[in-house]
Amino acid sequence: MNKSTVFLTLSALVFGLGMGYWLAEQKAFNTKQHTHKQTQKALFYRNPMNPEITSSTPMKDSMGMDYIPVYEPTGKAENIPVGTVAIDGVTQQNIAVRTAQAKRKTLSHIVRAVGRVAYDEERMLRLHPKTEGWIEHLNVDKTGQWVEKNTDLLSIYSPKLVTSQQEYLLALNNYQALKDSPIADISKGAKDLLNSSLERLKLLDVPPHQLKDLQTHHKIRKSLHIHAPAEGVVMNIGVREGQYVTPVTELYMIADLRKVWVYAEIYEHELPWVKQGDPVEMRLAGIPGKTFTGRLTYIYPYAEPKTRTIKVRLAFDNPKFLLKPDMFAEVTIYASQQVNAVVIPAEAVLHSGSRKKVFVVREAGKFEPRTVKLGMASNNEVAILEGIQIDEFVVTSGQFLIDSESKLHEAAAKMLDSPSQSAHQRPAIVEHDHSMHGANHD
Repeated sequence: MNKSTVFLTLSALVFGLGMGYWLAEQKAFNTKQHTHKQTQKALFYRNPMNPEITSSTPMKDSMGMDYIPVYEPTGKAENIPVGTVAIDGVTQQNIAVRTAQAKRKTLSHIVRAVGRVAYDEERMLRLHPKTEGWIEHLNVDKTGQWVEKNTDLLSIYSPKLVTSQQEYLLALNNYQALKDSPIADISKGAKDLLNSSLERLKLLDVPPHQLKDLQTHHKIRKSLHIHAPAEGVVMNIGVREGQYVTPVTELYMIADLRKVWVYAEIYEHELPWVKQGDPVEMRLAGIPGKTFTGRLTYIYPYAEPKTRTIKVRLAFDNPKFLLKPDMFAEVTIYASQQVNAVVIPAEAVLHSGSRKKVFVVREAGKFEPRTVKLGMASNNEVAILEGIQIDEFVVTSGQFLIDSESKLHEAAAKMLDSPSQSAHQRPAIVEHDHSMHGANHD
């Protein structure tokens, strides 16, 4: 024989011996299992397709499948919670059971959202005339200009302003003529009239330098100036030269953009984490490589009806005017709210209606279902308020299959709770005529 023939013969011999040994071990295992089952008496038999249908004797269902025997649980029942499942190591590996340890941990949260840059409403103004008239000259006629406080914006001709100046000069002349009157009421009346006419001019926004000029030179000016009441950027000009205006006409909109607001929207489940004063970072596509820092200044007391989100307001310094209204930004809120609690992975929790359940490792191969009370969640972790102790292990993968088996155990335990009931008192157990169905008595 050549070497190939010898090699094939030896390989076949080794394979045959290995198979023979494996079959012998498998037969011994099956014999042991069969002997163990023979020493136990089945309490009842359940339908393989519907666990709620049971029988007190072996039988088959309408599809010819054998009912599954249910045996008395091993161990002390009083120490085993209802629904506890025992799974051997091989099965755990097959269904990919994974566990994690419950730990005491401080949970924190980071909220990410899309923001929109807007004006600081406390630093913007809309300028209107106090009386009707005609615009004679615009000194500031371009949007985007920076104006200082008291900058001369425009001049307006108003018949009412001219009349008010005339009244003031008459009151001034009258006061100068009567201020030395021996009758106190006359001098006092002349002074009150002068003060009221002066106050009227002030209420009509006549600037102080023109009031002083009027008092000094006693000369009526046809056009009066309107000055900027605060510094900022001219965002809108609502009039042009020669235009007729009334108090409803907006002359200018001026905003101080050295500080801006940013509006962002957060989801309802993130609301418990955030509070006023939390630090915020912001990045914009139009300003690459730069990160702006600010604060969360306000949480609006209502939810948006369409998006079911809550709007928050953020404040940022903008000394170089890089942030422009209506720009979009990526916002990161570092929530200062923290929770110190027992924490487990969020994937360990099974949501069964109103119940929240986890499977806890009681000992090697045994898993106990527990109802838990959940706290706040963050970064795929959840705080447990009730139900889990520190250092206990919970199932994080494969728990759905364990849950199915646990529910079957619970159903069986309910049936075993009242063994004294007769067959017609136990609606879950269905008796059948054995003459109509075959029975498997193995």
